[in-house]
Amino acid sequence: MEIHFLQIKFTAIGVYLEPEIASHLQQWKGKTGAELSQDDAFFAAIVSAPVEKYLRVVVIKEIKGSQYMLQLESWVRDELAAADKYEDEEEEALEKVIEFFQSKYLKQHSVITFHFSATTPAVAEIGLEIEGQKDMKIKVENGNVVEMIQKWYLGGSRGVSPSTTQSLATSLGGLLLQ
Repeated sequence: MEIHFLQIKFTAIGVYLEPEIASHLQQWKGKTGAELSQDDAFFAAIVSAPVEKYLRVVVIKEIKGSQYMLQLESWVRDELAAADKYEDEEEEALEKVIEFFQSKYLKQHSVITFHFSATTPAVAEIGLEIEGQKDMKIKVENGNVVEMIQKWYLGGSRGVSPSTTQSLATSLGGLLLQ
């Protein structure tokens, strides 16, 4: 008897980085996308690089905002606790993000955006576009929470999406060969 697991994708993730990211990744110059995709230090360098980062998450399969946030919230909380960086300020910032998504229903083609500024790395702007509703935005102003949200999406082997990790490694590997 064979057992098959069905993996359902709920979102598609687009990562947009300033081209100057390459100047912060020079120690990986000449490595292939396959090599880079296995190197968590490479992804840590992407997260810590002082460049604009923009993530666009498009909903493929409808999902409740609370369901979408459940994994992210749990992962961020666990990572911060493991690093001994989970204090009242982080709890408050994370709760703000959870509340933002709590009562939302993410229809197909809804778009969630994350903007991480090069000039204010401790602040992230999260946007939400749902058909028929005005665009909604919040600011997260806690460096530890902002860093962990970036690691959730851009964190290499620990990130949420292996296909995003592979695509990012391949694209940046090509950029580093130029």
